[in-house]
Amino acid sequence: MVSVQQLTKRFGTQTAVQSLSFEIPAGQIVGFLGPNGAGKSTTLKMLTGMLEPSEGTASVCGFDLRRDPIEVKRRVGFVPESGAVFESLTGLEYLEMVAALYSLPQEAALARIRQFIAFFDLSFDTLTDKLLGAYSKGMRRKVVITAALLHNPPVVFFDEPLDGLDANAAVGFKALIHTLAREGKTIVYSSHILDVVERVCDRVLIIDKGRLLVDGRPDELVAAHQSGTLERLFTQLTGGIELERRAEDFAKTFRP
Repeated sequence: MVSVQQLTKRFGTQTAVQSLSFEIPAGQIVGFLGPNGAGKSTTLKMLTGMLEPSEGTASVCGFDLRRDPIEVKRRVGFVPESGAVFESLTGLEYLEMVAALYSLPQEAALARIRQFIAFFDLSFDTLTDKLLGAYSKGMRRKVVITAALLHNPPVVFFDEPLDGLDANAAVGFKALIHTLAREGKTIVYSSHILDVVERVCDRVLIIDKGRLLVDGRPDELVAAHQSGTLERLFTQLTGGIELERRAEDFAKTFRP
């Protein structure tokens, strides 16, 4: 469903992503991990057609990113980290606009919107009476997730999807992605909440400085590196242990 070969992205003299290669089959939930600035969001933007690669190739559902960018966009859903929306629209107006962009029939789109807002415990009045600029961060995130799934895409990219969601909504979201995967959808899940990734993902890719460090099942990677947890493995691979030491040294300066 997703095939990446030597994918590279440069911004001037800065290389954000360097020669990434991996493949993801249908029905798999993949955690895409890395520290800030590792190249995660840049990679997701390339795979959704928002950025053009500098080198390398990638395909989604068999469509090449360079040759068939529109076909790729028809088949992916994307929840960006920013959660940006048109704040001058109501929630319903925004979702109807997204449905129209994907040529969804109006009645079918409205029925699907109602299903999503019921799942996320939003009222229809909220969607129609308030502009998105007045929504809370969590409410806005629910609308963005709905927009990403509205056209029933076979591949979905999530960038920090739990940001702003309350505990109940987060539990519901995790159940949702498991259900989507069982239906054969490919889920790429980028997050800094590593205990959640460890519980929900079948496989993890960890990158740093734009390069792939490890690729495998969370439990197997943790066992191979004798890390105990995915979080500890992450810190071992990406320099977090040094940060922990520096934090301990800094904390000592507050001692009387």
